[in-house]
Amino acid sequence: MQLKPEGRFSYHHFPHSKVYRALLVTGLLALPALAQAENAADEKIVVTATQTKHTTLSAPASVSVITRAELEKMSVNNVSDAVKKLPGININPSSTYGRNEIKIRGMRADYTLLLVNGRRINSQESLAADMGNDFDLSSIPMSAIERIEVIRGPMSSLYGADALGGVVNVILRQPGEKVAGEIGYNFQAPTEGSGGDHNRLNGYVSGPLIENTLLGSLIVDGGKRDAWRTEQSKNRNSDALEKRDNYSVLGNLTWLIDSQQSLDFDATYTKDDRFVDWNNSGTTAHNTQKIDRLGLGLTHNGSWDNVDTRLRYYYENIDLMDNSELNKGIADITQNNHTIDGQISGYLGDHLLTGGGEYRITSLEHSMNMKGGKIDVNQSALFLQDEFKIADLALTFGGRVDHHEVYGTEFSPRAYATYSLTDNWVIKGGVNKAFKAPTLAQFTPGYMKAACRGFCYLVGNPDLKAETSISYEIGTAYEAERFGGGVTLFNNDIKDMIQSEAWNGDTSMIVNRPYYNVDKARIQGIETSFWIDLTEDLNWTTNWTVVDAEDRTTRKRLKQTPKNTLNTQLNWQALDNLSTYVSYQYTGNQYLRDKETIRTRGFNTVDIGATYTPVKNVDLKLGVTNLTNEKRDYVATNNDYFLSGRTVYGGVSYKF
Repeated sequence: MQLKPEGRFSYHHFPHSKVYRALLVTGLLALPALAQAENAADEKIVVTATQTKHTTLSAPASVSVITRAELEKMSVNNVSDAVKKLPGININPSSTYGRNEIKIRGMRADYTLLLVNGRRINSQESLAADMGNDFDLSSIPMSAIERIEVIRGPMSSLYGADALGGVVNVILRQPGEKVAGEIGYNFQAPTEGSGGDHNRLNGYVSGPLIENTLLGSLIVDGGKRDAWRTEQSKNRNSDALEKRDNYSVLGNLTWLIDSQQSLDFDATYTKDDRFVDWNNSGTTAHNTQKIDRLGLGLTHNGSWDNVDTRLRYYYENIDLMDNSELNKGIADITQNNHTIDGQISGYLGDHLLTGGGEYRITSLEHSMNMKGGKIDVNQSALFLQDEFKIADLALTFGGRVDHHEVYGTEFSPRAYATYSLTDNWVIKGGVNKAFKAPTLAQFTPGYMKAACRGFCYLVGNPDLKAETSISYEIGTAYEAERFGGGVTLFNNDIKDMIQSEAWNGDTSMIVNRPYYNVDKARIQGIETSFWIDLTEDLNWTTNWTVVDAEDRTTRKRLKQTPKNTLNTQLNWQALDNLSTYVSYQYTGNQYLRDKETIRTRGFNTVDIGATYTPVKNVDLKLGVTNLTNEKRDYVATNNDYFLSGRTVYGGVSYKF
């Protein structure tokens, strides 16, 4: 497949009107419609791996895509629900009351970089890295998503720090030249335990405000979930799933300046309130956290003779009210993120070059746990990437120089090769060097965060080193019209991994647990995937991931990293207007804490569901997750790690 810069298309098959060309420049037409598959049906186009367009087969990375059509059939509340059955993905609990985080190939959740339309989204400074990224994952309403691209493996050569494990890039729905909209309602109702009902409403509208000149879209999404309690808990007065009230409003305006330029303005506001009574060593503690976040962005896109350009500024403000009995007071926390970046892509002979830069300022204010009350840090970066082909061998070389005002300058190179044996069969592999600077919470002296059920504080350490990794992968993939699959071997060697000192469970005193660097860790494994159209109406997909994650200093397995994860699903198009599925997931044994004595067995879940279109533009869905009402073993539940019980879900949507 010919390499193309992001946003560049061939105009030969489209009308040469101002609006069509401008839409093409900004990529507002649905990307899947642009894939011209020669031997494979429904090829998916991705841009996250290189900032240029590739199919999932030809992309110089291990990549998966979830489309809007696939999302509409799922029972999902946030991004973690959407990606949990992809190869190499493990959805890990970041708390004992139902918050989740995304781990890629056994790497910690804070090694997963979350992007929205290619822009960083990050509130972890305000929450401390140990609390995962559930607030970030839940800030993106499912009704706003066009597709999700997941890159497994480091991408620091393009995206800098935080991408040691991989990248999850959420592409939002964009305004189009025709009026379109959708309204929907979804619910979930657990059949085991008490409470847990979840109801959501959403609406979407898009279209031209000024014909051929100004396009707009608006998305409103809100939900309410009751706390869920289960008899599995050793403290029946505690919540296994926290109560949550939230809503989001997203707006976008696109000014089509001319056939070569567009200007996008977007604004997002999200309110997310959490309430929980949780088990604290046999007693019940209450937490209330209320987060308000505002996002603003301005982007200029240009498509010139042989060059595409992008210049953008985006701002994110996160205000968190943290009222926890463990804190013994109310903490007001504010995080501000300012980012300006630019990029240029174009051909120099047979070489497709992509280069750019970024400047980012992050500030954090904390009314209780930070000496001086405020800290900020500046980061800047330059990157360059070269893509070219030698016969059937496609090569990608790239590098990024990041400068952190505390941790200095770091260079992250990358090399990747894809060899096409046929149009359908490739062998590909590469090597990456990546780094991650400590967060503000981790390196700031005097910063403290209550943890260990209130019996310890996580303490910042100014002597921390930046984490670095060298990663390798090699694999093969095949995609035909009726079947496909792949196998990938991967290895990540991490140096100076940041951890906090282990808690031994002692509740007789309160201790400080400073962050520190682990000498070395190694995470290696294998991913396999396979799909086949058994008939015109019956499709089967499966993937299996094996991960061996080890602290090379202690020779112990890393915690909360299952050794085996298996997903398999059967999809049946029973009628033209009725589709059904049944899926199975196995999550293998793992250690819950740093001590290898706390080991939990694997568990299995089965989901079923159906989507029905009774009349044009109306879709109904109904299903059951955890059909067999599987429960985790005593080791897990005794440490307050629960599996949501059998849950009925459903929904209705109307498109116009």
